Amino acid sequence: MLRITDLKLPLNHADEALPAAIRDRLRVTPRDLIRYTIARRAHDARDKMDIHLVYSVDVTLKNEDTVLTRFRKDRHVQRTPDTGYRFVSKAGPSYKGLRPVVVGAGPCGLFAGLILAQMGLRPIILDRGKVVRERTKDTWGLWRKSVLNPESNVQFGEGGAGTFSDGKLWSQIKDPRHLGRKVLLEFVKAGAPPEILTEAHPHIGTFRLVTMVESMRATIEALGGEYRFSTRVDGLDIVEEAGARQLRGLHLSNGDYLEANHVVFAVGHSARDTFEMLHAKGVHVEAKPFSIGVRIEHPQSWIDEARFGPCAGHPDLGAAAYSLSHHCKNGRTVYSFCMCPGGTVVAATSEEGRVATNGMSQYSRNERNANSGIVIGIDPARDYPGHPLAGIELQRHWESRAYVAGGSNYKAPAQRIGDLLAGRPSTALGAVIPSYKPGVHMTDLSECLPEFAITALREALPAFGREIPGYDHPDAVLTGVETRTSSPVRITRGDDFVSLNTAGLFPAGEGAGYAGGILSAAVDGIKVAEAVALSMVA
Repeated sequence: MLRITDLKLPLNHADEALPAAIRDRLRVTPRDLIRYTIARRAHDARDKMDIHLVYSVDVTLKNEDTVLTRFRKDRHVQRTPDTGYRFVSKAGPSYKGLRPVVVGAGPCGLFAGLILAQMGLRPIILDRGKVVRERTKDTWGLWRKSVLNPESNVQFGEGGAGTFSDGKLWSQIKDPRHLGRKVLLEFVKAGAPPEILTEAHPHIGTFRLVTMVESMRATIEALGGEYRFSTRVDGLDIVEEAGARQLRGLHLSNGDYLEANHVVFAVGHSARDTFEMLHAKGVHVEAKPFSIGVRIEHPQSWIDEARFGPCAGHPDLGAAAYSLSHHCKNGRTVYSFCMCPGGTVVAATSEEGRVATNGMSQYSRNERNANSGIVIGIDPARDYPGHPLAGIELQRHWESRAYVAGGSNYKAPAQRIGDLLAGRPSTALGAVIPSYKPGVHMTDLSECLPEFAITALREALPAFGREIPGYDHPDAVLTGVETRTSSPVRITRGDDFVSLNTAGLFPAGEGAGYAGGILSAAVDGIKVAEAVALSMVA
């Protein structure tokens, strides 16, 4: 089988145009083309007056070797890569050692648990939150009634933070083993739409993610895995053996002790109390860069028209997205983060008396507004030096300021762009109606962001308006604060995926500082599960 890449066709091409383009590209006859499948589809909208669809296709031909020889110097015609997943180990029922434990049931923990279960190792999966449907009710409790459950919310519970998101399934990680393909295939088995296997920028949306998470839990349990919800890890049992630290077990929030010597820590980027516990127990933790800023909202129709011109609304294009970045005179970089077409801005705090924002959308992406994080990169040396956990305190400081600026009732502080650029508080909304629940309080965002961030935003937003006309419209709304862009710490590990100073502890995923987003976290979960399996059955 051969793969052809970069095959361009007009946006409104006929069905027959694709096989005809394949034949023309390879210079073969209709009789030579046995079959083809679409491996990937994207669109090229750099010229919005002439938008094209761009395909990668896998083709089966007569005399494939002859055709490949003809195109041996063409990087767009190659053998189709082998993307099949191969297990590194299969323990089966003969394994008699302690069962592996996975802490956290977000994307990383979910796939670590799934792979361990598929290898016959019957993992125990712990999560401090609730099963996904009960967790959804608690999350709506904050959004609709301003009632926060600190143990069951956007951050904590089955499915992790990614459950209440746009469900983006792409990443820029290097993936030579095609582990991302394994992730997508498992998602499709669990009920995701099959087109996530071919779309260049696949996404799922919150409602579908809920049912998929339930399906994958059922698969893990059918393979001998065990879930324990509402179970937080409050302590580690670490012993010194021959001058080295060895994990022996976990102290749980319900008072139980769980003996374990292979533990995947996939706790997510907001498990601040867990980071504090790990640091207190001497596990090697270091501060890492992250970003802070706001959520910006425009009507989706504005973004569609700016990106797609007369093709806005075309069903093959969907809701338009964007990616923006600007290097400011004060040395800061402002960039778009977690852009959600046709979505909503949501309350994402996990601690009382604090406000944090995130973005979410459904599979249809048909809500009124587009939203995105507009965030400013920060780093330990410049912004929170001196302690591995100083980034956590920085997050808490600005989230607490946002809580007060919003009215101390979980409403979020918000400001119109025109007012931010003019240096005055907002007192009323304009043409853009914010989607944040439980609501916004119009104010001055300089009360809940550092001065360098406000300065950077005032420079970057007009620059973004030059890239996307109308982006800096005076009525576009900024909602604060966006602080949970990534983990503020890294639980350091070696090439063997084991903690640098605590044997048996396998830091994993976004909370440990090794992923960013659903797909990369899931891939990291697979890698760590493989390392655990090889360690257990060696």
